[in-house]
Amino acid sequence: MLVAPSLLTADFLHLEKDVRVVDQNADLIHLDIMDGTLVPNISFGFPVVQGIASIATKPLDAHLMVVNPDKWFEKLKELGVSWVSFHYEASGCRTARFIRQAHKLGLKVGVALNPDVKISKVFKYVGKADFILVMSVFAGFGGQKFIYETIDRVSSLKAEIVRKGARTLIEVDGGVNPSNVKALAEAGADVVVGGSAVLGAEDPAAVIKALQEA
Repeated sequence: MLVAPSLLTADFLHLEKDVRVVDQNADLIHLDIMDGTLVPNISFGFPVVQGIASIATKPLDAHLMVVNPDKWFEKLKELGVSWVSFHYEASGCRTARFIRQAHKLGLKVGVALNPDVKISKVFKYVGKADFILVMSVFAGFGGQKFIYETIDRVSSLKAEIVRKGARTLIEVDGGVNPSNVKALAEAGADVVVGGSAVLGAEDPAAVIKALQEA
């Protein structure tokens, strides 16, 4: 299992310390970028991404919770981001175009969706997107409880990926911890985002290892 700890729950007064812990132990670094419109919260923008990129060696995975994600792709690529996902709720009928646009920049691109969006809505992007980001909480806030119906959603998505013979990965974000990660792995998840379960732990490295070994 690949693990992409989210810096949304980092100590922003000592951000470098948390970035280095994640960078030394995890597989990717997850960046939750919110605009206050698609979701009610605001997180951070380009200057913080630039700072993180200046010391990170692991791939940066930017999760865009914004209304116009296509306007962010080029700058994020310039800053060193290599994975980017945007919400189906924001892209709608423009989803395929946004995937192509991000691919032209050399980005790995994912389509994200909230728990109240039918998982079948993204089936048409299996084989086109590099990954599908299945939210196991509602986007916009850290520290929420894991929604267990997500496991069935991951299973359905995995079945569609297998049916198409595609290489699309499944990423799961929200409330993931060592107690539920095994079920996600068995359902077909390839990447998990750990937030408070990782950076809120006394030993983040040990939690990351436990998630990786699921």
